[in-house]
Amino acid sequence: MSGPTTAMIMAAGFGTRMGALTASTPKPLLPVAGRALIDHALDYCAAAGVTRHVINLHYLGGQIRDHLATRDDVVFSEEPEILETGGGVTHALPLLGDTPVYTVNSDAIFVGPPALPVLANAWWPDEMDALLLMVRRKAAIAYTRAGDFRLEGRRPVRRGEAATAPYVYSGAQIIRPEAFADAPNGAFSTNVIWDRLNAKGKLAAVVYDGAWVDVGTPEGLKLADEALT
Repeated sequence: MSGPTTAMIMAAGFGTRMGALTASTPKPLLPVAGRALIDHALDYCAAAGVTRHVINLHYLGGQIRDHLATRDDVVFSEEPEILETGGGVTHALPLLGDTPVYTVNSDAIFVGPPALPVLANAWWPDEMDALLLMVRRKAAIAYTRAGDFRLEGRRPVRRGEAATAPYVYSGAQIIRPEAFADAPNGAFSTNVIWDRLNAKGKLAAVVYDGAWVDVGTPEGLKLADEALT
């Protein structure tokens, strides 16, 4: 199966867990292996054949805009306030078009095979409205929380419904823009949309066989650098 040609990269957050590192620099511009986090995200998209990138901006967004000023395959979705993941996608809908898109967190580092083609190869449009890329909890570097999901076949089941949760959401998915129809106003988590889709049997998951680094803290940034170098 061929995958989407549009991706939304989530880059609006404050990065507060990074402490002083993000006092004057947005987290997507922090370096890993000599390159900004957002450049790694763009590389993941390029490996999947993406030709159009929508990037949401809020905190120190002008720096990200300047960093990517020479690219003609990028458009920006300016957020007047932090809208979280679901609100950010909803706000960007006029830029996303009406076909399935990738969404990718700018603070996710994948160590192993190209990540987004794993989604593209598992995407069945007649059966799915969203497909989440999972990593095994034991392969989630710098991730300190419990797992997010267990799987029943391709169906993800939330941590709260499971005795154990061996999988973590990696921050990458394919999703239909129309899944955000009738979305809540303002800030909200994409969990709201996933719960709706799961109730209709339209949410699926696929597991990434490499490792993944949660670059949410200075320690995660250090471990991501070590993993790639």
